[in-house]
Amino acid sequence: MMPGILCRSAMNTFQKLRPLTNSKCNSTLIFGIETSCDDTGCAIINEEGNIIAESLKSQNLVHLRNGGIIPDVAQDLHRKYIEPTVTETLLKANLLMKDISAIAVTVKPGLPLSLAVGMKYAKHLARVNAKPIIPIHHMEAHALTVRMEHNVNFPYLVLLISGGHCLLAVVQNINKFLLLGKSIDMAPGELFDKIARRMKLRNVPELSTMCGGQAVETAALRATNPEMFNLPIPLVQVKDCNFSFNGLKTSVLYHLRKKEKEHKVVADALIPEISNLCCAALIATTKHLVHRTQRAMQFCSINNLIPENNKRLVVSGGVACNNYIFNALKAASVDYGYNVYRPSMKLCTDNGIMIAWNGLEKWRKNLDIMTNFNTLDLEATSQLGESLIDQVASAKIKTKIFKFQKAVQ
Repeated sequence: MMPGILCRSAMNTFQKLRPLTNSKCNSTLIFGIETSCDDTGCAIINEEGNIIAESLKSQNLVHLRNGGIIPDVAQDLHRKYIEPTVTETLLKANLLMKDISAIAVTVKPGLPLSLAVGMKYAKHLARVNAKPIIPIHHMEAHALTVRMEHNVNFPYLVLLISGGHCLLAVVQNINKFLLLGKSIDMAPGELFDKIARRMKLRNVPELSTMCGGQAVETAALRATNPEMFNLPIPLVQVKDCNFSFNGLKTSVLYHLRKKEKEHKVVADALIPEISNLCCAALIATTKHLVHRTQRAMQFCSINNLIPENNKRLVVSGGVACNNYIFNALKAASVDYGYNVYRPSMKLCTDNGIMIAWNGLEKWRKNLDIMTNFNTLDLEATSQLGESLIDQVASAKIKTKIFKFQKAVQ
């Protein structure tokens, strides 16, 4: 049964907290709901883009114990968290849902069972309170969030790297994207999760509560010999901007099994060279990301997609929190004249703020504002904008591998 908008105790609390007049209610207020994967996030921002309140319920520890995200479990936890998270956000803001101008909610892409919880609850709130819904594309939201904190004007190049996506695109406007490259198999975050699980990094106490990417990066910082393992850089001879991480995963696991056999490792024990192997995996991943991004910069220059006097690269998504990858991208972008930006760490990962912000940008332009949302549905997969992937491949742009410091700092 669909839960109520606010429980009776919360309503009583509201009556005690709310003043007779509230200046916030006189401005545009966008409520954002994010449930595309394993985090239940809500936020309210005003017409100036200021964060009025936010709440986030993470499922990270549950999925770490399960060895990965189980869609049924993620859905159950979203169902458990969605109403309390909405209520908590409104309480923090000292607002009622009737004060909200519109509800922005992620409807694509993502785990279908997770997306359904947020979308259905948003519809419920919208119907009961007679509010419009603004459907949000998860990756578009990641691409645009940087504009909350930095003066990044259109057009700009964006690299979106997370557990579920790896994309290169030109952001021409709020609702116009040109896709230059995408992963043909797994995303970098998924790579890190899988090798971290197989390496048994969660058996290291200080790494036990970290996601795969953070665990790999932290372990890599302890590397004593970063050059011990020479891992191949994917797709070096393929002249496009697509990504592939399957082969890299296979190579990492090959070296891991070889060392486990050499050291006769059993049960939960780790190989002595684990930090060096993490470092090698991080370096190879970084080189691959940098190589494809540099080719995208060249393609943009050839086709006049980015102004020569305003070259900007935005890096966003959960893997953008990796400082080694971000710093390598900054260093490699210097020769191409690009300034590099990323949102603050908490805005790189999934959250309700980025959904509310995307909703606000659409609200300002009167885009995708739905008052009749009976036909609104979720999409588990959804392309980001218009694809130029074939044109990039046809250009056959030669791009040298950037030589950056191997030691992780």
